[in-house]
Amino acid sequence: MNIRSLTRGDGVVIGAAVLLFIASFLDNFSVDGVSSSVDIPSAWSNGPLLLSVVLAGIIGAALVVVSHGLPQVPKIVGLDLGQFGVAFTVFAAWSALGNLFDPVGGAASGDNVSAGTGLVLAFIATLIMAGAAIATPLVPALQAALVPAPKPAAPQPYGAQPPGGYGYPGAQQPGQPFGGQPQQGQVFGGQPSQPQQAPTPQAQPPAGDFSPFWFAVPVPRPLFSEDGSQAPIAELAPGTWYLAVEQRGANLVAQTQDGRRGVLQDTSGIQRG
Repeated sequence: MNIRSLTRGDGVVIGAAVLLFIASFLDNFSVDGVSSSVDIPSAWSNGPLLLSVVLAGIIGAALVVVSHGLPQVPKIVGLDLGQFGVAFTVFAAWSALGNLFDPVGGAASGDNVSAGTGLVLAFIATLIMAGAAIATPLVPALQAALVPAPKPAAPQPYGAQPPGGYGYPGAQQPGQPFGGQPQQGQVFGGQPSQPQQAPTPQAQPPAGDFSPFWFAVPVPRPLFSEDGSQAPIAELAPGTWYLAVEQRGANLVAQTQDGRRGVLQDTSGIQRG
């Protein structure tokens, strides 16, 4: 699971789930005229309330968050986990609303019985949770990355050895020599030889030619096959640097950390390293 794929909306859902868990330990109802020393049950003493509000809300929040963190979202009966999660959160909010009107389930009546702190907080938590789960795909502010992408590494001084690894700007590319320079009159990695005529300088490419660069995407975006098919071969996640190796019109040919190449069709808002 890639945490950098989570959005601000996912952060709101997680916060609401924590609030719901805390509310489950508080009083379900309050009775006027009853001493505060009386033990009032919480959601953990009420099976229907526990299943329909607390567990349904927490399970729904987990499904929503996990669906955004997985590179390939699994589907159940044609629906992905995120859609199931949204349905669970809406059901939990609806059930919490019903318990507000009838906190004791018809076991007692009268104006002296009202919803307790636990039920009120549970309704607020499930309402926020369901609202964030529904609004995240629709509100751009909630689609922003929860954990921002790290800044590109500072350029290495001339002659310094770059750090090894792949997945960030400044990493050494395969086949790029570094370290000591060959001695005068000696081929790199070979034996000394007779001085040779200085090689003719090669022409520099035009300034407008494409040069590979590192980039990060603001939201998860699919990477399509280079053969033109519309079947995604990978998903680029926010917070990870990818290498753009070629430009095809408005599209980019990108390379993932595991060496796969594909076409990024939506290049809007990308961050160059």
